[in-house]
Amino acid sequence: MVTQGSTLAVGTHQGKIQIWNTDPIAHIRTYENHTGRVGALSWSLSSPLSPGSAFHSNGNSSATLTSGSRDHTIVHRDLRAPEDSYLRLSGHRQEICGLKWNLEGTQLASGGNDNKLLVWDATWMGGCGRGAGRNAIRTPRDGTSSDLDAQPLWRFHEHQAAVKALAWSPHTSGLLVSGGGTQDKTIRTWNTANGQLVNWLDTGSQICNLTWSKTTNEIVSTHGYSSTKAQHQVCIWRYPSMDTTATLSGHTCRVLYLAMSPDGETIVTGAGDETLRFWHAFPKMKATDKRNGI
Repeated sequence: MVTQGSTLAVGTHQGKIQIWNTDPIAHIRTYENHTGRVGALSWSLSSPLSPGSAFHSNGNSSATLTSGSRDHTIVHRDLRAPEDSYLRLSGHRQEICGLKWNLEGTQLASGGNDNKLLVWDATWMGGCGRGAGRNAIRTPRDGTSSDLDAQPLWRFHEHQAAVKALAWSPHTSGLLVSGGGTQDKTIRTWNTANGQLVNWLDTGSQICNLTWSKTTNEIVSTHGYSSTKAQHQVCIWRYPSMDTTATLSGHTCRVLYLAMSPDGETIVTGAGDETLRFWHAFPKMKATDKRNGI
């Protein structure tokens, strides 16, 4: 379930995506492009994707939504386009459990139950450029839908468990962090400009979620099962040293959900213990904060 402005997208176990207006509450439409449950959704907030023969947009990029499913595919669509207008990508061999667009809308990270982390280049739309756009072949299905025979920009195989937790740095362009499941327990950061692993850390615990602080160069992780340390914690790590700056305890089950307030000062976590916990974790954002490249 993800929101963009007053629009709410909900993925269902039946493979459907429901689009709701939250003010006032009203169901807008339902998409049925997947054959398995939809476990990952991500809005592209500033996607540069241009209209193509199989994908129509009015130029306003804030309504582009990407979904990942148990059917191993990724579907990308513009909510204002006709319902039969979408693009489908195939790259994972098992369920897609993590999706995240970068802030520029130029790269999409996808994590799967096949332990793979893929990075896709948004230039797949034009069939040119690098990554998913290089040598992309459209195979029309019916209407204006399209499958892309496209390759990801990068394939990372280092994780040893499902990759659900993904986050792009708001401070450094092209810096991606990923987290592995129970058999992996590592946090890894990647330079997606050159495809290099920057650093990694064994946390000793299943990683359920990751997000980057908006106001400081720190990473928040939520955890589940652990065989070597306390379980179900929320941790804050200073980047790039990956020293622990805070450990937040209180949940008694896996911390499955994590969200940050718009001002970047508060995080909220939800767990299998049926509680939500609000943590005032970060200082106010400085007016001089700027975004850098790697």
